Amino acid sequence: MNRQPSSNPEPLLVLRARIVQCVREFFIFRDYLEIETPQLITAPAPETHIESIPVGNRYLHTSPELCMKRLLANGFERIFQIARCFREGERGDLHLPEFSLLEWYRSGIDYRDLMEECEALFLFLAQRLGLGTGLYFRGSNIDLNTPWERLSVRAAFERYAPLTLDQALQNDHFDQTMVTDIEPRLGIKTPTFLYDYPASLGALARLKPGSPGVAERFEIYVGGIELANGFSELNDAHEQRLRFEKELKQRASMGKRVSPMPEKFLKDLSNMPEAAGIALGLDRLVMIFGDARTIDEVVAFTPEEL
Repeated sequence: MNRQPSSNPEPLLVLRARIVQCVREFFIFRDYLEIETPQLITAPAPETHIESIPVGNRYLHTSPELCMKRLLANGFERIFQIARCFREGERGDLHLPEFSLLEWYRSGIDYRDLMEECEALFLFLAQRLGLGTGLYFRGSNIDLNTPWERLSVRAAFERYAPLTLDQALQNDHFDQTMVTDIEPRLGIKTPTFLYDYPASLGALARLKPGSPGVAERFEIYVGGIELANGFSELNDAHEQRLRFEKELKQRASMGKRVSPMPEKFLKDLSNMPEAAGIALGLDRLVMIFGDARTIDEVVAFTPEEL
C-alpha cells in the first residue's frame, strides 16, 4: 500500500473496530434498533451540491436518510445504522467517494435533545477507549465534558467572519467564509455545536417556530473538522416537495444530473411523527479519536489502492 512513511494503519484499523463495537453498545443500551436499508435506491434526496452515483436505473445512496425516515413513519421509534455511502467526485484529506456514516433517528425529540445524545455518545466512546473525558487531536487537548459550546451560525459570523451572515448569503460567499474564517476556529477546546442555520441551508430540516428564516439544524465540529449534521426533521410532505422541486430546478440550471422525485418517501413522510436525526461521519470519528492526519489512515484501502 502506498501510504505516508509515518503512517501506521494497523492500530487505527483496530481502533476503528473498537469504535464500531462501542457505538453499537451505546445505542443498543438505549433501546435503539439496528437496521439495514438498501444501498441501491430509485431516487436520492435532491441536493444541489451532493452528487449521487447512478447504477443502471437506480442510484447508490448518498445517505440512508430517506429509507430510515420511512421506517420512522411506519412505527419504528428509535433506529440506528452504520451504512456505506457513496458520493461522486468527493476526494481529499477528509473525503472519500465511498465512506461510512453512522445515522440515528428518534421520534418525540428535537434537535436540542439530539445534541445532548451526541455529547453522551462521545463521552461514552472516550471512556470505553480509556481516554477519560477528553481526547488529543491536532495538537489540542479537547475536553468532552458537558455542556459543549453552542454557537449559532449568526453569532459565528459576528465573532469570526469579515462579513455578516446576510452579506454572505446575498453574495453567495457562505461556504467560502465558513471554510476560510469560521470552521478552523470551532471545536478547539471543546466540541462545538454550530446551530440554527439559514432556512435555505436546511433542505430536510424543520423551521424554527417563531423564526421562519431559521432551520433547526446543527453541525458538530471537533478540532476544526465537521463531523456530523443533525436536525429536527421536517414532516410536512407538501413543504418537503416544494423544497425538493427547488433543489431539482437549481441542479437543472447548473447542468447537473436530475434524478426522479422520491415519491414513495414523500408519501410516507405524512405519517412520520415529530423526530430528530443525524448523520455522523464514522471515518472522521475514527480520525478524531486516533489523532489521524487524513481520512486515508483510518480505512483499509483508499480508492487509489484498488
